[in-house]
Amino acid sequence: MAEQFPKMSEKSDFPLSCDILVFGGTGDLALHKLLPALYHLHRENRLPADTRILALARSARTPEQYLALAERHCRAQVARAEFDAADWQSFAARLDYLAMDASQSADFGRLRQRLKHSAERVLVHYLATAPDLFAPIAQHLKLAGLAGPQARIVLEKPLGHSLESAQAINQAIGAVFDESRVFRIDHYLGKETVQNLLALRFANTLFEPLWRSAYIDHVQISVNETLGVENRGAYYDHAGAMRDMVQNHLLQLLCLLTMEVPVHFDAESVRDEKLKILHALRPIAGQDVQDRTVRGQYGAGHIGGQEVPAYWFEKQVDNDSDTETFVALRADIDNWRWSGVPFYLRTGKRMAKKRSEIVIQFKPVPHDLIGDGTGPANRLWIRLQPEERISLQLMAKTPGRGMQLEPVELDLNLAQASRGKRRWDAYERLLLDVIEGDSTLFMRRDEVEAAWRWVDPIIAGWQEYYQRPRNYPAGSDGPEQAQMLLELQGRRWLE
Repeated sequence: MAEQFPKMSEKSDFPLSCDILVFGGTGDLALHKLLPALYHLHRENRLPADTRILALARSARTPEQYLALAERHCRAQVARAEFDAADWQSFAARLDYLAMDASQSADFGRLRQRLKHSAERVLVHYLATAPDLFAPIAQHLKLAGLAGPQARIVLEKPLGHSLESAQAINQAIGAVFDESRVFRIDHYLGKETVQNLLALRFANTLFEPLWRSAYIDHVQISVNETLGVENRGAYYDHAGAMRDMVQNHLLQLLCLLTMEVPVHFDAESVRDEKLKILHALRPIAGQDVQDRTVRGQYGAGHIGGQEVPAYWFEKQVDNDSDTETFVALRADIDNWRWSGVPFYLRTGKRMAKKRSEIVIQFKPVPHDLIGDGTGPANRLWIRLQPEERISLQLMAKTPGRGMQLEPVELDLNLAQASRGKRRWDAYERLLLDVIEGDSTLFMRRDEVEAAWRWVDPIIAGWQEYYQRPRNYPAGSDGPEQAQMLLELQGRRWLE
């Protein structure tokens, strides 16, 4: 029987013991995402039997105080039916806390003494910290003897704020950890629907012949949020939507959607193909920035019937800030498969609806025998949030006399299709991959740098032409110039 594709490799060497260190253990990421994910893995007996979890932060808390904090946040994040007091007690027995300053080398000596780590145990360093701490932490781990062959390091995005800064971080990390032990995480790659992109393309004969410029008119990728910057104002005001979302999440979705079939379904083969897409992206620089990109910033408005402030009134945001909270752009891939197909990427905060989706607009039939030539063509919707589903829009006859057509949907609700099985959170899958040493769903060094190499000229072009963000009301679909980006080519955003 021919081997099905893609197929995850079966691990026969799952580690029997593991230590997980969470730097930034009192931050939002650790409390809202990492600890709930680890709790679920523990509850379902998916962690190595002898796993220890040590949270690290500067806050002067006792382990007992930290456990109370962790329980409070996990109760808030985990569904009530899935939070069990006995399971929490056994999970809490794995969890510990150490107050330390990750910028101080001396504190890593105390860490080593507290950990009493054996060289045979897998050691995961999860850096849920600011990027400027990545390099110092790696160096301190080396000096403390905590960067041995079984040690892995996980880096949260954003990796730097430019190509130069990303290269500096990569060089510093690479001086301590070889590339196979570096896991640059983008949680979007752990989402079930995102991974279904690969299954949809490479495990279904139906789509592969159509997945090319001869049949596809254009593609839209949207990641829109109704939330503002919340408590991330200080970070976000220096990053903006381009660095925070486009350079990683949206470009990764673009790569998975458009890459060629890998020779094998392993880490290097998959990432080789994604890298080819990043290299094939047509540069956007100079005057092209004016014509092919739109940046915006939300003003005051209403979300869910509630009045919300403008971006410049958010906490820790400069009241004269020109940071973009919205980006729309046209990307082109100059290769054989995708030449001539525009890819429209869009992301924004304080938008009308929360949605993460990909829309593939197929070309109309060559000769419209039945319709009048003005009806909608086939579309494939891949929805990532808030629901996970895949819909194919086809044309069908309406009931009654005559041959009148209307669009209908073949709809696959992924949550219903896997009824009875709990949907894994992205961090659960990615944390297990780190423990197993599988880097397929993580970004390689050259991949990250290629993304920055494409993004940097766009940011430079905004500065060169002093392209201030266009204002859009909170609760809207973004600045009207984003609509014009498509309307000039006779297209529109598909909501």
